This record gives sequence, C-alpha cells and structure tokens, in this order.
Amino acid sequence: MKPYLEHLTADEGASWATLNRRLDEGIPFQWHHHPEFELTLTLNSQGQRFIGDHIGRYDDGDLVLIGPYLPHTWHSLTRAEADQPHTALVMWFLPEWAERLTANTELAGVAAMLGRAATGLHFSPAVTAATRPLIQTLFTQPAVDRFLSLVRILTLLAEDRAATPLSATAPELALASADRGRIDRVLTHIHDHFAEPITIAQLADIAALSPSGLHRTFLRHTRQSVSQYLIRLRIGRACALLSSEHTSIGQIAGAVGYESLANFNRQFKALKGTTPTRYRAAFL
Repeated sequence: MKPYLEHLTADEGASWATLNRRLDEGIPFQWHHHPEFELTLTLNSQGQRFIGDHIGRYDDGDLVLIGPYLPHTWHSLTRAEADQPHTALVMWFLPEWAERLTANTELAGVAAMLGRAATGLHFSPAVTAATRPLIQTLFTQPAVDRFLSLVRILTLLAEDRAATPLSATAPELALASADRGRIDRVLTHIHDHFAEPITIAQLADIAALSPSGLHRTFLRHTRQSVSQYLIRLRIGRACALLSSEHTSIGQIAGAVGYESLANFNRQFKALKGTTPTRYRAAFL
C-alpha cells in the first residue's frame, strides 16, 4: 500500500500544485493524507470514495474539497465511456497559501468554506456543473491564468449552500512537530500492515511514546482510538473489495485482517449498518 503521508510539490512557476490523473486500469484504493487542501473533480468514473470515516458512492462529475491531514482515497468500479480513462483533476494548496489569499475581505466566504472542509465537502450537482468547465480549462492555462481561475472556482464553490459535509470527524491540526512526526510514523505502519496483527506496544515503540502517551496523541489527532481507526481502515478496504471482486466474504475478511468471520460480520454491520452480503448485493 502507498505510504500514508503523501509529499507534494508545487507546479513549476506556481505556488500550488495540480495533477491531471488519467488511469485506464481504474483508480486504486490508496489511503493517504497530506498537509494540503485538496479539490478533486472526478470524471468518467464511478465507484466509492473514502474520506475520514465517510464511505460513499461517486459518479462522473463528483467534486470534493478535502481539508489538511484528512485521510482519503477513491476506488473506481467502472467508467461511463469504456474507451476513455478514469480521470481525476486534482488541485492542492497549503493552509498558509489559503490564509494569505483569504486575508482579503472579499474572500471571507472562501475562508469559511475552507474551515468547513476539515471534514470534507461534497458540492451540489448544480454548482459542480457550473464549475466543471472552469476546472477543465484551468488545466490548460499558464500559471497566472491558472491561479486566477482557481480563485474564481473557490469563490463559486463558497456560494454553494447545498454542499454537504462527509466525515463525522476531522484531524487535529495543531499538533507539535514532534507529535506530528510520531503520528505519521504510526499511521504509515498501520496502513502498511493493517491486515496483520498490530499491538499498542508495537505502535508505542514506533512513536517513542508510552502506551498511554500514544493513546492520548493518537486520539487528539484522529479523534478516535487506535482500535477504532484500525477497524474503519479494515472495513473500508473490505467495502472496496466487496464492491469490485467476487472473492468470498470469508477470504475478504482474512485479507483485511480478521481471523474470525463472525467478528468481521459483527464489526462490518456495526459500522455500515448492513451485512457484507447485503452491501455486496447493492453493487450487483
């Protein structure tokens, strides 16, 4: 699995970053986070998005804004036009960049929207339809025009009163740099080894903290315990497998770290409100 903390670099001659991601084989499940805000328009793709503790479906034209350090991924199932790639038009910018921009009174609405993005925001179909051509054009423009287009796009999105929050929890942003490094090491280990047995003692050693210190720091950053976080990660991965593979439910349970199928079924239903069998049936 891709390392949990993603490092991004600005485009040449620009103060923020873009990516025109085009994938013939589909968008893989790659759970990660980063310190930047992320605005993503997904085109010609249908599947599931995982943002914080949110798991939901997406379709062509899905537009989402994600706050700093909020873990997320998309996982595609199919595409509307089989001869065209799954496409994600992605824009990243740092909180410091956003603070300087929104220091202007005219952009107070954008500042408020960015605050709400801490838990992720999904924009309404009407506003997405209005901004979609602007985003597509942005990727063809030189740096100055691209910057002005982004400001215009953010201004339009800030007016979307029908934008809906996604995750019920948001990460803690005010961690000291030492704690941030510890948490990143712990999260990287969890995401690299989530299907294996993981103990608090192991994670505490990785973080160079006592078990109680790890618990406090992890809870402060993620707003959930290590065990709750691990369950959500495992069940999220199981959701992606259930919707895209015909592997047996028992095999999927084992693949995401459950030795007991009964325990997997119980935790899946507690988190998703349905059984793995019924969840899979919704995608048939």
